Amino acid sequence: MLNRIRPALGRVLTPIGRTVARTGVSPNAITVIGTAGVAAGALVLFPRGEFFWGTMVITAFVLFDMLDGAVARVTGKISKFGAFLDSTMDRVADAAIFSGLMIGLYRDGQHALAGVALFCLVAGVVVSYAKARAEGLGYTCNVGIAERAERLIVALVAAGFDGLGVPYILAIALWALAVLSTVTVGQRFATVYAQAKDDPAPKPAAPGRTSAPAGGSGASAAGNEEDEENGEKAHAKAGPQPRR
Repeated sequence: MLNRIRPALGRVLTPIGRTVARTGVSPNAITVIGTAGVAAGALVLFPRGEFFWGTMVITAFVLFDMLDGAVARVTGKISKFGAFLDSTMDRVADAAIFSGLMIGLYRDGQHALAGVALFCLVAGVVVSYAKARAEGLGYTCNVGIAERAERLIVALVAAGFDGLGVPYILAIALWALAVLSTVTVGQRFATVYAQAKDDPAPKPAAPGRTSAPAGGSGASAAGNEEDEENGEKAHAKAGPQPRR
């Protein structure tokens, strides 16, 4: 849903990326540092109930992490491994954020809401994997009302205001995310099913020849998880790419 602002965001980040590139820091280092900072803020501060300061730390490192793609472009250090690292670290960051919320809520005695946070974590993983697996099989899956950027914004804004004492906002946000993530999974399943049912039946392998394992190259391609924080972020993105 935030796809429309990505080109403008890329134009803003590019000059900042040039400045950062002059320091000599590599895009992969930015990715790892950003993820480590997010994980530290989420797993150290959120479990202690410091939702406001945890959100501030996480937001700062999320913004820093957004520079990896810009630095990769201006330095020419674009690589498939960089894209793989970036997407994998995004999954680590997401897991840390919702795990931290879950632990903090559980310690505060809000056991039901902690369970909702856990559901949001799992649903977010399924949303990402459904997209990656669909593309690995050759389908398009550019649908969803709760992609990664939307999920992070809702969760972090709600956590920050909860830390300032605004009542019920985190509960409302997590329940909404649980519903929206479930809807997004359904949208992606329906989109892929509509394409799959029109596919011709696969031809049987010729006698004496070994067929490729189920999933084949799609299984390996499925490892390329979606990068939803910003459209300029993955290191392998040398030009416009379809939204994941």
